[in-house]
Amino acid sequence: MLTHNFISTVQLGIKNLLLHKLRSGLTILGIIFGVCSVISMLAIGEGASFEAQEAIKKLGSNNIILRSLKPPENQSESANANRSFEMSYGLSYDDGARLQATIPGIRRVLPMRIIRDNVRFGENVAACQVIGTLSFYPEIVTMDIVAGRFLTEIDEKHRNNVCVITLSLARKLFPYQNPLQHSIKIAAVYYQVVGIGRETNMPEQRTQAGEIEGETLDQFVYLPLSTARIRFGETIIRGQFPSLQFETVQLHQITVQMNDTDAVESADPQIKSLLDKFHSQNDFEMIVPLQLLRQAEQTKRIFNIVLGSIAAISLLVGGIGIMNIMLATVTERTREIGVRRALGAKKRDITMQFLVETIVLSVGGGVIGVIVGILVPFVVSHLAHMKTIVTFSSVFLAFGISGAIGIIFGIYPASTAAELDPIEALRHE
Repeated sequence: MLTHNFISTVQLGIKNLLLHKLRSGLTILGIIFGVCSVISMLAIGEGASFEAQEAIKKLGSNNIILRSLKPPENQSESANANRSFEMSYGLSYDDGARLQATIPGIRRVLPMRIIRDNVRFGENVAACQVIGTLSFYPEIVTMDIVAGRFLTEIDEKHRNNVCVITLSLARKLFPYQNPLQHSIKIAAVYYQVVGIGRETNMPEQRTQAGEIEGETLDQFVYLPLSTARIRFGETIIRGQFPSLQFETVQLHQITVQMNDTDAVESADPQIKSLLDKFHSQNDFEMIVPLQLLRQAEQTKRIFNIVLGSIAAISLLVGGIGIMNIMLATVTERTREIGVRRALGAKKRDITMQFLVETIVLSVGGGVIGVIVGILVPFVVSHLAHMKTIVTFSSVFLAFGISGAIGIIFGIYPASTAAELDPIEALRHE
């Protein structure tokens, strides 16, 4: 019996809403936009956060990255801008040796020299970053070897003129040839290509030395560190005569790989303290991907709260619209309420009737809003080439809030209708 009465009440509520299709449609729009905005904004925020976190993870949660920084020029150098001068700064080979011998928990220390230059094969020329490094480089930066091999300890020991190039550089220099069968030219020296790799970390954050036009974010040439040291030296010449600047940098980057994440947290201040003893000027920086990852996760939580709060305002406005319409409906149907009460309807029946109508509006709008909210991120991903992630929690949250709004904002109009005096209601014109 109760089930039959409830079904009848729902049918009556839907019928009453269909009598005013335009008004019901405009009322439901607020809920649709609210639910859609909650899901869409959280999906965009989740996608942006995911990309940032993945990029940081690729740097290695067990790694600590040290990079050379050019210290700010002092006043005496600025005053003698028209004269040549030499400055030495940055990380050194001794720094790497000290870290390996002093700091507990270090697995390996990877030194790197990074020079920007042009690379040639025949008539093809490309700007690239020449990276002098050691044989275990791919294991620390998660590099995939597509063809051939990477550098070996023998290459390092004998200072061989061999190199590994990235896949994008290989496609640019060797559109029709097999790179492993040829050599490339950097400055006046030829290097045999022994491998092709694809790096998966964040090349745009590398420290670079030298200046050259052209994008080199994914165009790398890897040389044995000993070879790079001999061929390119440690001094970079900038400017033009007579105001030449000679900058001496031994290493542009040192990546310290720790045994685990606990070792990273304990080694961070120790490494900083050790390097400060041997660097009187501020000529290096430390990047700890583990800390960056935690900061990104915290930023994600704050970002989602802000986006969710902004989008929830739309739902709140939609709920106020529903309550406003339902109050107007109560006034219009006062005589109908009086007739139902006179025929034996109880207060709870009147309350249920109006509450059902508000819930139908909010839940119906919620369903449509969920569908639109799921479609919008896909459209954004396709048009703006942004990664978006629709999570079950955001869908559940948005739909749950829309249903709750229907109940909360429907209680007052429903109770107002139920409290009408039957006799006064029958007299209403």
